[in-house]
Amino acid sequence: MKLIKSPLIWSAMLVILLVTAACGGSSSTATEQVPTSSTTEGNGTTATNIEDLSGTIQIDGSSTVFPISEGVAEEFGLLTGGDVRVLVGVSGTGGGFKKFCNGEIDISNASRPIKAKEVAACAEKGIEFIELPVAIDGLSVVVNPDNDFVSCVTIDELNTMWSPEAEETIKQWSQVRTGWPEENFALYGPGADSGTFDYFTEVVNGESQASRGDFIASENDNVLVQGITGDRTALGYFGYSYYVENKDKLKLVGVDAGLGCVTPTPETIADGTYAPFARPLFMYVNAEAAKEPHIREFVRYFLSEEGAGLVEEVGYIAFPAETSKLSEARMTSTSTGTLFGGEAPKSGPVHQILEANP
Repeated sequence: MKLIKSPLIWSAMLVILLVTAACGGSSSTATEQVPTSSTTEGNGTTATNIEDLSGTIQIDGSSTVFPISEGVAEEFGLLTGGDVRVLVGVSGTGGGFKKFCNGEIDISNASRPIKAKEVAACAEKGIEFIELPVAIDGLSVVVNPDNDFVSCVTIDELNTMWSPEAEETIKQWSQVRTGWPEENFALYGPGADSGTFDYFTEVVNGESQASRGDFIASENDNVLVQGITGDRTALGYFGYSYYVENKDKLKLVGVDAGLGCVTPTPETIADGTYAPFARPLFMYVNAEAAKEPHIREFVRYFLSEEGAGLVEEVGYIAFPAETSKLSEARMTSTSTGTLFGGEAPKSGPVHQILEANP
């Protein structure tokens, strides 16, 4: 089953979304303004002063979303005086959904929408969820900095290297492009539980999870970074923010999807020219857990202007304020179920999908 109707749909959604943002504007300046009043919301819950909160929040899932959640968790913990403990783990998007649907965690981070089989697994355990788009990310293709011949690759060349048929067959650079050396290469990438793996294989090989198996895999992107920096024959991929964090150790490779070579930057990811390797990121909140004030306020902080500032601080693209407000409205009204995944994902800009399905 494919995750989304087409990665190009997501890219088009992001282009329209960011054009809207440019017209409307959004603030991403982080401040530590603590709410000081209590208000009754549409679902009958009451917003609580952040400094009065206490409790524990269990989060797991995507390694791509991890830096954002970690940053928000640290700031939120400071605002509560340490009375709210936010524990953020990494087990990959698929691994996070397994824990989430078993009721082991409160929030599941995801670098792709929830799959139909995961929706069914949650339903079987009586787990209802609130689906929230939280940021925009790009995938980065990288090589070891000692590599002096790979500066750009086409989608077809990535397919040549990563397709299931390439296993134990395509081993040398010269088999990928004429003029490249007759030397073996080593591939590094996220494991099968990763949403980044799902997305990359969908774009490159035309089917989610379709990939050669003889590559070095890890759900931890930092492990991939370490592997590539220590292997001069390496080529790998992971979320753009991990390249930004380690750009002095890695060489970024441009990607040609048919319109010329483009390297990922905040600008090319935001305006869609880095298509099809730009995508939305998600957070899935247990609907029952969302009734807890400390969890509800954490999510609200995540979606606030302060949260948007933290998103950009760790190398991602924040959604426009208008889109984040629509996500917050879904949280406030406890709107459960998936709009972006499952059997029949919605098509169109993220903002429009949220606006049409409050």
